[in-house]
Amino acid sequence: MTAPIHVNSEIGKLKTVLLKRPGREVENLTPEIMERLLFDDIPYLKVIQKEHDEFAKALEDNGVEVLYLEKLAAEAIDAGNAKETFVEKVLSESNIESPSVYEGLKNYLLDMETQDMVIAIMEGIRKKDVHTKKEHLSDVAEDGGEPVEKKGSGSSYFTEDESDHLSDVSNDDDDYPFYMDPMPNLYFTRDPAASMGNGLTINRMMFEARQRESLFMEAIMQHHPRFASSDVQIWRDRNHTSFMEGGDELVLNEKTLAIGISQRTSAQAIEELALELFSKGSTFEKILAIKIPNVRAMMHLDTVFTMVDYDKFTIHPGILRIGGSIDVYVIEKGDEPGKVKITHETDLEKSLKDVLGVEELTLIPCGGGDAIAAPREQWNDGSNTLAIAPGVVVTYDRNYMSNELLREHGIKVIEISSSELSRGRGGPRCMSMPLVREDLN
Repeated sequence: MTAPIHVNSEIGKLKTVLLKRPGREVENLTPEIMERLLFDDIPYLKVIQKEHDEFAKALEDNGVEVLYLEKLAAEAIDAGNAKETFVEKVLSESNIESPSVYEGLKNYLLDMETQDMVIAIMEGIRKKDVHTKKEHLSDVAEDGGEPVEKKGSGSSYFTEDESDHLSDVSNDDDDYPFYMDPMPNLYFTRDPAASMGNGLTINRMMFEARQRESLFMEAIMQHHPRFASSDVQIWRDRNHTSFMEGGDELVLNEKTLAIGISQRTSAQAIEELALELFSKGSTFEKILAIKIPNVRAMMHLDTVFTMVDYDKFTIHPGILRIGGSIDVYVIEKGDEPGKVKITHETDLEKSLKDVLGVEELTLIPCGGGDAIAAPREQWNDGSNTLAIAPGVVVTYDRNYMSNELLREHGIKVIEISSSELSRGRGGPRCMSMPLVREDLN
């Protein structure tokens, strides 16, 4: 029987994938909070869902089993009888300072059916939807008007719901609409966890806006019968202080990973993962740690570099220095326990040839390398292709120059609509977490 997670390449025929259909969490963005929640614009929900459904259908039409994060998470929580535990974990990571608000939210969520609860957590919890036993200081100390009558003979002015906690009555964020922020980035299922071999990393993500996302995958691995009963190897869990995200994690073959040193993944995290892989008996012997610019437009390695065939990659020329060099650090097992060997290289093409065992290799430039088209199409994820088989990729239709160039290099390109999906700054690879791929011959 095939393992529930089995990914030994970027290009093996895709058999099973995890998606998240965009929900009201993307509508719960406002201009005031969208930058903090890592969005540059607010998608139109009706259209982004239509485009995402088109993406899912393109995968299914090519023989891919599509699973959904929101459904698996609810099934896992029920299977593990873990509803209260899960709610407590989410609340503990949601900056809930007031004890009475904490209890109100906990009761509110536990009263729901599990699937509804999961969706509510993903969408964000608005203050207007939850009754909590607290009064605001502004209710009793506004300028002007009649003084509020004290309750009974005591000294408290809180007339209905008393509180023993100052945080209940002097919250500086009274105008903020949410008790729990929405998670609009969840449709980028690539980042909270990443499959490699017969295991995965469950990631501690860089920005607070995304850190709760990996709680869902943690619950799925712990409790869902499809995974929990199969002893899936967790190469790295989310309980770290260093950061890693799946958009930086590429599986070149059964022996080699490529991982970006980027805005979202630290060098420390890569070295920690290498030690785990080398000590836990994985098949991986090398990691190519590729340093890319630390900017939002190139937040992950897969926004500038993806594998599309045995000997072909897309690349954004903007990550290369004049002359084509880039820092590549080859990490291998060290001579002593707990140590790694690091070799610095600057010729990416040569490094890839060495680990892939190919004599020729083609780097296909995003936007044809044009001074305008390349950064424009990279911004709209022209380099962020999802390979569903060797030489077969799913891309956004808007990146027409990159798509045509891929076809000129013999790649079959399946285009999907992208006017709203692209507003989140992620492409088809970002929106998908492969769970099972066929091995390459």
